[in-house]
Amino acid sequence: MLPDDLLERFRARAAGLDREGTFPHDDLAELRERGYLRAFVPPEQGGAGWGLERVAAAQSRLAAAAPATALAVGMHLVWTGCAAVLAARGDRSLDLVLDDAARGEVFAFGVSEPGNDAVLFDSLTRAEPTGDGGWRFTGVKSSTSLSPVWTRLGVFGRDDTDPEAPVLVHGFVHRDQPGHSSLEDWDTIGMRATQSHSTRLEGVEVPAERVVRVLPVGPSGDPLVFAIFAVFETLVAAVYRGVARRAVELAVESATAGRSHRAGGAPRSHDPLVRWRVADAAVLLQGIEPQVDAVARDVDGLVDHGAAWSAIVVGLKTRVTETARAVVDQAVAVAGGASFRSSSELGRLQRDVLAGRFHPSSTDSAHATVANWLLGPDH
Repeated sequence: MLPDDLLERFRARAAGLDREGTFPHDDLAELRERGYLRAFVPPEQGGAGWGLERVAAAQSRLAAAAPATALAVGMHLVWTGCAAVLAARGDRSLDLVLDDAARGEVFAFGVSEPGNDAVLFDSLTRAEPTGDGGWRFTGVKSSTSLSPVWTRLGVFGRDDTDPEAPVLVHGFVHRDQPGHSSLEDWDTIGMRATQSHSTRLEGVEVPAERVVRVLPVGPSGDPLVFAIFAVFETLVAAVYRGVARRAVELAVESATAGRSHRAGGAPRSHDPLVRWRVADAAVLLQGIEPQVDAVARDVDGLVDHGAAWSAIVVGLKTRVTETARAVVDQAVAVAGGASFRSSSELGRLQRDVLAGRFHPSSTDSAHATVANWLLGPDH
């Protein structure tokens, strides 16, 4: 589904998309034509029927060529992956996602909010019941990847109708309905082509048939919450694993192409310091390679890690994104000043890899999650 010639086209486009800050429409069209957006959709519905491990492997391969394309498309794959993970566990509440994806709809993630560090456990978006089983949502969702093209937006908000028992409502907005707008505010230093503009919700209605969960405010063991965390964190990690892979390739290219004046014109690949840096980057990459595969394989295999699941998936995302930054740093040290040019692919990776720290869960949040698992709550 991702042959070499396709990925080379994506890589060739990536520099211009980053420079102009434009969405990879051509990449998306080719991925759609190949059925990539239906990777999680069952074969009987026209999809590939892949599991999380296989999709994560594909996402790493795609990210090595075009990180922003992989990250943007990954948000669609998160929703379809959640639906597949739930279905494998006998929960059909997200079948509407698989049905729509089979028909070519594109899903975006409207979860993150400015100032909300509680992520899925609370919301600053207001959800008001319409009286017929639906809800009306008002608020701002940040980092809405796929903003120019989504046709379905997963959102959630807080309903305080009963102040003693507030609830969080999850549902899906259709693009062709009123009550939402893009703020066109994605002007970042990295992952520019994702076009992850903030989305303003202005009383947009989600009818009862598109409401998929009503949960109490606070941490939850609901299968939907598990699925979102497991799939989101794993696929984000897969993207940055791909970035790290490409950084190692570029470090090797730089080391083997140049010569050292200091060493009398000998190849730079003979320089002990260059060799150490390239090897260190590779060692770091080797450490995260199997971790992504192992976590995804356990999700596919319905392995029950119980309360440890949250710590496992947030730890994975944190390790991979932080390690990818270290790998890119070593590659930059090997390449030298050439990587500081705006035309440098490695220069673009320097900026793209920085985005890893801003995806939920943040490093601080991940450590809090692991501490709660090991030590219990702090109050």
